[in-house]
Amino acid sequence: MTHDHDLVLRPTEAQTAAALAPPPGRTGGDLVVETLRSLGATTVFGLPGQHALGVFDAVGRSDLRLIGLRTENNAGFAADAYGRITGEAVPLLLSTGPGALMALPALAEAAAASAPVLAIASQVPVAGLGGGRRGHLHELRDQSASFRDVVKSVHVVRTPSQIPSVVAEAWESALTAPHGPVWVEIPEDVLRAETFIPQVTGMDATPHELAPRPELTAVAAHWLSQAARPVIVAGGGVVRADAAGKLKQLAERLNAPVVTTFGGKGAFPWNHPLSLQSWLEDRHMTDFLEGADVLLVVGSGLGELSSNYHTFFPTGRVVQIEADLGKLESNHPGLGIHADARLALQALLETVPVREDPSAADRVKAVLADIADRLAGQDVGLEQQLLTSIRTALPARSPSFWDMTILSYWAWSAFDPKHPNTMHSAQGAGGLGYAFPAALGACVAEPGTPVLAVSGDGGAMYSLADLATARQHDLDVTWLIVDDGGYGILRAYMTDSFGSATGTELARPDFVALAASFGVPAATTTPQALAADLKQALATPGPSVLVLPATLKMFAPTHL
Repeated sequence: MTHDHDLVLRPTEAQTAAALAPPPGRTGGDLVVETLRSLGATTVFGLPGQHALGVFDAVGRSDLRLIGLRTENNAGFAADAYGRITGEAVPLLLSTGPGALMALPALAEAAAASAPVLAIASQVPVAGLGGGRRGHLHELRDQSASFRDVVKSVHVVRTPSQIPSVVAEAWESALTAPHGPVWVEIPEDVLRAETFIPQVTGMDATPHELAPRPELTAVAAHWLSQAARPVIVAGGGVVRADAAGKLKQLAERLNAPVVTTFGGKGAFPWNHPLSLQSWLEDRHMTDFLEGADVLLVVGSGLGELSSNYHTFFPTGRVVQIEADLGKLESNHPGLGIHADARLALQALLETVPVREDPSAADRVKAVLADIADRLAGQDVGLEQQLLTSIRTALPARSPSFWDMTILSYWAWSAFDPKHPNTMHSAQGAGGLGYAFPAALGACVAEPGTPVLAVSGDGGAMYSLADLATARQHDLDVTWLIVDDGGYGILRAYMTDSFGSATGTELARPDFVALAASFGVPAATTTPQALAADLKQALATPGPSVLVLPATLKMFAPTHL
């Protein structure tokens, strides 16, 4: 008879001897690094601070690649992009207090976009915690509380032996759907303390699968198969779940038109006969979606931007597949299915029959033609020309990163990303300064692939310091800066609302000369020369900057 204890794998004598005599001089910082390497990490982002030196020392003695940016916020944006591109959890190393707090906007964007960032921050020594305030430099009353409502989960270490388990737990959380940033906090003295704990090997942090409940997908499949006018809204959850292929299969089986949200750009082929593209900020599209008798929403909460600023009110049944439980039915009642988009789409593919609808493609053509006619009545040829030039110059597989600027707002609706997971913007949280440092993270994730960043002059001022990072690591990024002398969209909003603008005009540097001072090639371009100049810059290895002096405007809103 076999007993459970007979199945335990006992260590060999050599393994036991190695465990009893681990390498000398190891610290808590080494436990962090060993755990990360055991979990599969190869690259970390961040910059050192006094309390975090223990972990940076361990990184320096390891084979981890450290990409050090010039501010914590930019390091967070770079880590966010690396996570989006690779789908891997990516460590972001931060110091205590001000350094950690500087990363809050980046972590907010990662949370909104479901990017798996593993923020590991130092903390004051243990004696200063829990109300025992000792007046340490960088001390906060409750540091983790500053992040608790931003990140997906918070994990706190207080002793060296806790490090491997806590880091692995955080790693698993970051990669369990919905992906998101997590927070790990380790006191300085724990990072510096020597340890006799054996080297960390064989860590397991397999993320949990979030499968749909079969009775819910059965109801959804029945509704979709019986629908006369089904429509699909595909959000960022489709991209994060790598489910674009399954979405296409389902849409074709149902003959259902598909519109992608701004976070879901690339989830469905732009020129497919069933593609409504991304024209969500248009009343023609809003009306079309309201006319669906069954609306299948996959990986989207139908928030402000995806609902044409909450002017969309569905008249038919709504099926919402969403991995973020808090977003289920948060804006519209319906059949909420709490699941990973890929698994839920697979379940529907297994149960939905082929649905014939020869008019579906014609209805798609009609609504896109209505949108084109509306735009033709506005003076927006320059903006459309610029997007065409960028699309012409940018290789199909190259990622692009867009800051909060007028050309980006156009791109949300009008830019064809060609492939899933190749167009990214800061529309999740909406902070400035995202595009350039995020593009740097993408360069690290996909070496040898040219990457494009698009900013306005106002947003560019947030990121200039990391021209040094681009040069230091010789990253293959081209940065297009649209220079209109201020915060262009805010200038327009204030003028429209109040008759004049305040605080929107900016004194800015000579961006070309400034880039050159970092050793980064730079030039001024024009709308007519943009396609050629951009193509050349993208084809030239290493970083480059193009400055486009232009004052752009948005298409007329339809939600007012």
